[in-house]
Amino acid sequence: MRTKHMKCLAGVTAATATVLGLSAGPTAASGHHEHVVRPGESIQEAVDAAHPGDTVVVLPGTYRESVLITTSGLTLRGTGERTVVAPQAAGTAPADPAAAPPKTTAGAPAPAKGPRALNACAAGGNGICVVGTEKNPVDGVRIRALTVSGFTKSGVWSSRTDGLSVRRVTARDNGTWGIAQEHSTRADIRRNTTTGNGDAGIFVANAVNEEGGATDTGGTTIADNEVSGNRIGVTARRVRNLLIDDNTITGNCSGIFVVGDESKPAAGAMTISGNRIVKNNKLCAATPRLSAIQGSGIVLTGSENTVVRSNVIQDNVGTTDFSGGVLLFKSFVGALNTGNTVSENLVSGNSPADLANRDTAGTGNTFTGNTCATSVPAGMCAE
Repeated sequence: MRTKHMKCLAGVTAATATVLGLSAGPTAASGHHEHVVRPGESIQEAVDAAHPGDTVVVLPGTYRESVLITTSGLTLRGTGERTVVAPQAAGTAPADPAAAPPKTTAGAPAPAKGPRALNACAAGGNGICVVGTEKNPVDGVRIRALTVSGFTKSGVWSSRTDGLSVRRVTARDNGTWGIAQEHSTRADIRRNTTTGNGDAGIFVANAVNEEGGATDTGGTTIADNEVSGNRIGVTARRVRNLLIDDNTITGNCSGIFVVGDESKPAAGAMTISGNRIVKNNKLCAATPRLSAIQGSGIVLTGSENTVVRSNVIQDNVGTTDFSGGVLLFKSFVGALNTGNTVSENLVSGNSPADLANRDTAGTGNTFTGNTCATSVPAGMCAE
């Protein structure tokens, strides 16, 4: 199967390979292979044929499928905005994988016709999935330079991964999250664009469908992303030990939302620094778990030992409970904020206040050296 696949790839013209800087065969130094996918071909088939260390290169075009990656060390690389992964067109939904295949008169399965069966990624409504298991996480997968758009759930979804790297990906107009992960460690989510997604542009959680204490992400980094027009820009839910740095976050209902609850360990022990969080004034209606959101810069709920430092937080304006520049708010189950530090931020033009500590029962929270005009309670802005 592998030999046959590589012989097919040898059909890529020398001119195409030269222009794109690609090789259809193994590199001389490493022995790793590049699998080139052209319009009309299947990304999933190339991924299934790949081995750890291989690269799947997806040429410009629109590929109407979902891609499931379960191989460690794999790189999936497109050509930027010209490589688009999108759902199958209406009226051509994949077959139900639980249904029995049609039979020929001899009783053998009939040859496949039409759209291929759902994989687990497509069944979940996601575009690109990287999925391991508790005992065998998928390590070192890299996703590069492509667009994932229009899926009912997430553009890029990962679970049980370590060292996942997502860079220069555009995740737009997906029903829930743009780029999301759970049960994962040491991710690097950098230089992406997430816009118009139904919930968070970037979402990091301990687990989506379970309660439980916050998990240590091992230093997951969310950096240098452009995040706009989502419900929430970046959500960190029941996680610890991560960096949210140097992102531009604008036009969402809320910029950054740290979510904790009464479980132990608590969410927090993270750094939010160097971000530009401006005019997140979209109005989002209440949900069963959360009141309406509008005009929120950074919100900490049930967090401990989080550092909010050297951010520019401006012109976030609204009239909801979460409106304002930087807010401490007890979680929806009553968990308190403890030991958080908000320092050296430029916070201006936010309403009803630049800084607001609405978790007055929380302990050890400090506001120091912030340039701002209004605070609740008064006196938290630097003179």
